[in-house]
Amino acid sequence: MEDEDTLRGKYLIFTMGNELYGMEIRYITEIISIQPITEVPEMPEYVKGITNLRGKIIPVMDARLRFKKAVREYDGRTCIIVIDTIGTSIGLIVDSVAEVLTMNDEDITTLPEMGKGGHKYIKGIGKTGGNIKLLLDCQKLLTGDELDMLGAMA
Repeated sequence: MEDEDTLRGKYLIFTMGNELYGMEIRYITEIISIQPITEVPEMPEYVKGITNLRGKIIPVMDARLRFKKAVREYDGRTCIIVIDTIGTSIGLIVDSVAEVLTMNDEDITTLPEMGKGGHKYIKGIGKTGGNIKLLLDCQKLLTGDELDMLGAMA
């Protein structure tokens, strides 16, 4: 599959506070500005609600809250990265998008063990340009139960 090859090693880098995060381009459908979000009762705090994206209802979660970071007011750089993971489209609110980087396998190392499973959605550490980027595993951002719950919302 040619598309798969051209996307290999390409990561979208985004920020949350002073940290840089990355996710594989192949999971990303699009990047949109912050949209009106309709709250849905009895959802986890990090699930902000749902939004209408050209007629398709998608659940939206705040990456800051998902990663247990301090709440921050949305601004002109705040955006929603729409990802498709395990057949479900999800909007991920991030502080800002930085760039698209190509990283080779030798630029990526595994995260050292630091206690019990606190980093299940971190796939590895990207080391490029003197900076460290935490690379997310899009397929592990949500548990099966959370995916089922969000899938039912959409």
